[in-house]
Amino acid sequence: MGSNMAECHPVAFRFVMQAKTRKDRPAILIHVDPRFTRTSAMADYHVPIRAGSDIVFLGALINYIIQNERYFKDYVVKYTNAATLLRDDYQDAEDLDGLFSGWSDKDKTYNVDSWAYASGSGDHPQATPPPQGTQPGQRLTPPTNVAPPWAPKDETLQDPKCVFQVMKRHYARYTPEMVEQVCGCPKDLFLKVADEFTKRSGRDMTGAFCYAVGWTQHTTGVQMIRAAGMVQALLGNMGRPGGGVLALRGHATIQGSTDIPTLYHSLPGYLSQPSITRPHDNLASYLNVETKQTGWWFNTPKYMVSLLKAYFGDAATKDNDYLYDLIPKTSGDHSHIPMFIDMGKGNIRGFFAMGQNPAVGGQNARMQRRALAQLDFLVVRDIFETETASFWKDSPEVLNGELKPQDIKTEVFFLPAAGAPEKDGSFTNTQRLIQWHEKAAEPPGDARSELWFMHQLMKRLKAMYQGSTNPNDRAIQSITMQYGVRGTGNDEEPLAADIMKEVHGWTVADKKLVAGFADLKDDGSTASGCWIYSGVYTQDGVNKAQNRKADAPGTLGSHQGWGFAWPANRRILYNRASADPNGQPWSDRKKYVWWDDAQKKWTGADVPDFAATKAPSTPAKPDGTGLDAHSGSDPFIMQTDGRAWLYAPAQLRDGPFPTHYEPAESPLQNPMYKQQTNPATKYFTDEPSNKLAQVADPNYPIVISTYRLTEHHLSGTMSRWLPWLAELQPELFIEMSPELALEKGINNLDWVVVETPRGQIEAKALVTRRMKPLRINGQILHEVGMPWHWGYKGVVRGSVTNDLTHMACEPNVTIHEGKVFTCNVRKGRLKA
Repeated sequence: MGSNMAECHPVAFRFVMQAKTRKDRPAILIHVDPRFTRTSAMADYHVPIRAGSDIVFLGALINYIIQNERYFKDYVVKYTNAATLLRDDYQDAEDLDGLFSGWSDKDKTYNVDSWAYASGSGDHPQATPPPQGTQPGQRLTPPTNVAPPWAPKDETLQDPKCVFQVMKRHYARYTPEMVEQVCGCPKDLFLKVADEFTKRSGRDMTGAFCYAVGWTQHTTGVQMIRAAGMVQALLGNMGRPGGGVLALRGHATIQGSTDIPTLYHSLPGYLSQPSITRPHDNLASYLNVETKQTGWWFNTPKYMVSLLKAYFGDAATKDNDYLYDLIPKTSGDHSHIPMFIDMGKGNIRGFFAMGQNPAVGGQNARMQRRALAQLDFLVVRDIFETETASFWKDSPEVLNGELKPQDIKTEVFFLPAAGAPEKDGSFTNTQRLIQWHEKAAEPPGDARSELWFMHQLMKRLKAMYQGSTNPNDRAIQSITMQYGVRGTGNDEEPLAADIMKEVHGWTVADKKLVAGFADLKDDGSTASGCWIYSGVYTQDGVNKAQNRKADAPGTLGSHQGWGFAWPANRRILYNRASADPNGQPWSDRKKYVWWDDAQKKWTGADVPDFAATKAPSTPAKPDGTGLDAHSGSDPFIMQTDGRAWLYAPAQLRDGPFPTHYEPAESPLQNPMYKQQTNPATKYFTDEPSNKLAQVADPNYPIVISTYRLTEHHLSGTMSRWLPWLAELQPELFIEMSPELALEKGINNLDWVVVETPRGQIEAKALVTRRMKPLRINGQILHEVGMPWHWGYKGVVRGSVTNDLTHMACEPNVTIHEGKVFTCNVRKGRLKA
């Protein structure tokens, strides 16, 4: 679901095909998708679904599991929070017609106090106040334990206030009939798929969900993924081989770019970025707020102090708070779309576009191109001249006279970049696997690597600010960049291996590499650029990311000799859950990690994701901190209560249970609740170019989704300049069903104009039975699909699909809703 894996992740899909074609126990492949794709063609079942209705489908699957008692009861009782009791004042979306308790219509936010677990004992030594609601600009003091492990439980799962019973009631209306009515999937097909998936889960078998941006790019995207996690927790498919919820990342190291982030709200290793809206005034207050008293995140001080030592070296000392005050603090949502809205208002003066092409790839791309025209300077580094680099001279807005080059003040610097085979470095891919790549060729001309560029830029900045007494310049003056180099002068480039060693970490006194993150300290004696990567080197300097040894066929292993998977070369997270509460495999067929009573330690095919010598019978310490607060049978060590969360008592802005809301643009009223859309959606209503269609708007009756092709990559920057790829996919097209084409008088290969409230573009019609009308609530609904790889540069050119998309965003991570909006189509072309 949410992925066309065969076409968008073809290298990974070969393993799916290997599993499907095994002679001894072939896997069943189910594809739930609005379009019939090459993934569908390989599947045992293709399940049609209306774009944006996934939570109804997944909620019905949860209901089916509960009603038919397909859940793995021993796993659910002991390893999830199903038995945990909730507060008496919690009210569900079923009680409030689509809203949860704590909603403020004025502030458009939830106060999540009532979502907390019930209090067990008011005088418990670790008892903490409930979490406070998130209000814009409000100073927050989050509790140290939002989900204490000592919260009261009913392991019979009968108490009406336990998570299991509340969840059962929440999804009672998510039925096969509702799936047919809302999703367009026939009831009989849903029941067949539900039976096939659930009967292949339990002690002896597991199943997996694979998703991509077909789930993330929705105003309910986070909750779609959560719903899949709930299904997997109910079925006992988490932490076990062949199970899980797998995010298919779209680039070679997109996982790496979130681990060591290009994100505004996160520091390396998923530490929170300091913020002025939280009590982060100094290091002590930051650690007091961000450190959880139970679970693995109790170690946050070790990772934060070691990160500051990696940033600032000897200049960072205990006396000066390890220069914590030099870390920039966020003041709100600084993600991509809010940043471009600010840019359009003139609040951002300069912008670096490195490996991105917002002139084509940005939502409501016309707005983003106009925003670029408000900058003082723009730096673009890429392997070809992108639309972003040339927007000032050949964008649609320039060609139609909306913008004039002589009026655009933006000074553009276009710098040629090296491609991946032209530099050393590492990729971290979908399964957290870090793999090293060696330089295979010199980059052409004056093209340079990112390492060269950032190193040279910082050298020049440090030289410029060397004598400054302005406190604002201290961060640049203090940052350390002590790497070995090759070349001299302007050709000097840092060694990628040295940067990886700094990321791994060392002891400050002697620069000796640490063994792993267990060696990191909070006293300034260690430095590490990203704690989860600590372990990628051996202490004698061997780069494990270069390892290329696979397990022998037929052996029980996890290929630990191939690359390095963070953390600790662990291949499956939470693998303690692959054994029962007594530490023994749930079944011999699915044995993976287990307790060896003779050796008094955990062993198996992987690095145990658990305290290595903590016996299954170990009780939780009532006043314990960190992992001591968890028992030997609490496998989810990153959670404060050691359990998988079927119910989220905190940390989400739009509800503790996934709930169906219609997309921001929808052809129908929400059939489940009075609440039409996700109430916490970010709409950017002050942006005049971001107009939305009304619910069931007759001017825009067709659902549209955007997607990728195998032959092109993202905005086309790396593919439209290559003649052989351009020849394979030369033109922008729109897929539509024969029924819609007949209704609109459109023939295959006709020119078509596609319109939304944001604008119009043109494309060729691809009339295909891969697209089928859906019957939704008794009415016929048409869907169309468009790839988004074309622009106004390259060997082949075409309209910018993202000129159609809007900027309604998911409230937890501000991802845009590019996978579902509404449009209309007509035969013809745009006027010149």
